[in-house]
Amino acid sequence: MIKSKTKITKQTSGKTSRYLVRTIKEALKNPAWVEVAGILSRPKRKRLNANIHELSNLNDTIVCGKVLSEGEINKKIKVVALDFSDAAKEKLLNAGCEVVTILEEIKKNPEAKGLEIFGK
Repeated sequence: MIKSKTKITKQTSGKTSRYLVRTIKEALKNPAWVEVAGILSRPKRKRLNANIHELSNLNDTIVCGKVLSEGEINKKIKVVALDFSDAAKEKLLNAGCEVVTILEEIKKNPEAKGLEIFGK
């Protein structure tokens, strides 16, 4: 179930990270990204972080949290996330994956074509 824009905005008002708030506001401007905005507006403990080994079975993916470095990846995919640990970013780039932040992807791909949300 997708949250209403009003509820997302209310939940965003308590966030202290300017980058997170900016990402949520940009996501709200595009109908295809409203679901991502709803997930990002959750409390931090309920956001979904992902380890690299969890992404290896997926196609181009949006992670509404941080990508962590546990495991290996054996194929080239596009990983869009709120943030990446340094080790995870290095592993993904060495494997030939495309690494992009959600904010950058909203600007490049406003329709979110070809992307699936990790762990909905």
